[in-house]
Amino acid sequence: MLASALARLAAHPARSTASAGRRGLAMRAREEIEELPPNFSLDQVQPPPHGYPEPEEHEDDPMAYHRKPVSSAHAIDLTKGTASALDSAAFGPGGKVVHGRFGEVAADAAATVPLEYLALLRPASEGVAALREISEAGKGATGTVLVYGATRPAGMAAAQLADAAGHAVVAVVDGGHSGHGEMVDTLKGMCSEPGTAVPEEYALCKANFRDLVTKTSEGEDFTSFDLDTNKHNFVSDFKANLLDYIEYFPSDLPAAVDSDQLIFRGKEKDRANFRTNLDTYLSQFAPGAAPIDPAQLEANFTAEQYELFKKKFGIQTTAVISGGDDLGTDTDRFAPAEIVRNMCAQPEESAAKPAKEGDYPFEFSIKSGPAPLTPTLAGGPIVGAVIEVTPDLAAACEAVAAAKTLRGKAEALQFLTESQRNAHAAASSVVALARKAGGTVRTVGGSLPGLDAIQAPSDGDVQTALAAMEMGDDGTSKLNYFIQVYRASDWPVYEDYAIHRAKEPLSGPRQFIITK
Repeated sequence: MLASALARLAAHPARSTASAGRRGLAMRAREEIEELPPNFSLDQVQPPPHGYPEPEEHEDDPMAYHRKPVSSAHAIDLTKGTASALDSAAFGPGGKVVHGRFGEVAADAAATVPLEYLALLRPASEGVAALREISEAGKGATGTVLVYGATRPAGMAAAQLADAAGHAVVAVVDGGHSGHGEMVDTLKGMCSEPGTAVPEEYALCKANFRDLVTKTSEGEDFTSFDLDTNKHNFVSDFKANLLDYIEYFPSDLPAAVDSDQLIFRGKEKDRANFRTNLDTYLSQFAPGAAPIDPAQLEANFTAEQYELFKKKFGIQTTAVISGGDDLGTDTDRFAPAEIVRNMCAQPEESAAKPAKEGDYPFEFSIKSGPAPLTPTLAGGPIVGAVIEVTPDLAAACEAVAAAKTLRGKAEALQFLTESQRNAHAAASSVVALARKAGGTVRTVGGSLPGLDAIQAPSDGDVQTALAAMEMGDDGTSKLNYFIQVYRASDWPVYEDYAIHRAKEPLSGPRQFIITK
């Protein structure tokens, strides 16, 4: 056996090492190019048959549940506690869609509007009607529109359609939904700049809300900066704050802490060592400030000295954050009043350096103004406000309107719940700004004492709302709602559960729709 194997091996000549080294172990690709026949085109290449390989047929699971087709969609009537028969849309004979309040829906609109949206056609039409009345009163001029209750059905329609019409919208989310930060941010994204959305709590601060609306309507011009005026204001504010600091933390205090902390409230046996222990503990904090002559401060602490002080403060801050520096800065003690007093007694001079260099290139400086910026957009004057009547707002307005005297109104507000008082205060901020600007105020979703409610939506308002609900080829529309659907067609108990959810005090910002 071994002899025959050696004989076969000897019969085959071995390849040379040089040949193997030249070729290597890689495979050599061979390109075989076939000539195409004359008059050949790609259309002659037939595609493979569809469905190859043949799809497998699966038998339906006899235990599987098949959903029933939806025939109608209903909003919830909170006053009756039932699925609304008027605010509903249902498929009629021949595939037509019939609305419970407005009758048959046009075929082109019914084909592109979700059935669940049609259940909200009434509040959407009210939002359109409110904008139409505001536009008619303002002779078609665009500007800033204020909306309270902007996450409610009619308020959301007014906010989105006002934005689509070119208005700047300042939307206020009422207290029932203001706790949903994601919803507030989503609504803010629906408002084009300079419009925005804020929670109800922001509108309670009337000065802040007024400034926000003013900046939205008038814009802000950053192209010019009065350096001399601002420089004087910066230094004056710093001096006033420093004198207040010295008055509040005088030098007779062991540290810059509230004097109330020096009052002994312990047991009598600890009184003897209280102040000694407290002084030792407070020695780790910044000491109190010695008094400064206001006249000397005003005369010697100039804008240049303030610039040098800010550099000292920047060095100290950097050292504290970094845990020390190469300059030997004491990170445990920084007495700003003492530094200012020394600078007033002996003014310092800034070291000369090239204009192109700086110790802190991003440091705020009062010697040079900021670079010109693009002015913010201006939404235009306030043309009106839309107020969505919420349960808390309705209860508060009725209680205040029932009182005849100013004292009675104050007492009525005092006995309201916090959510009702907040709703009344926030809506009052919106109404006051609109009236001050001469704008038109309209309520939707109900009526309030002292405010004009919208007229019944016209056929044109309904058609405008339908057009805004239509889904385009890209799946977008001008009017969007956040809906939570309960399929009572499959599970009838879902109808009762949806009504229960809608009656909850904080039911969430989504609109509940029941499908049957």
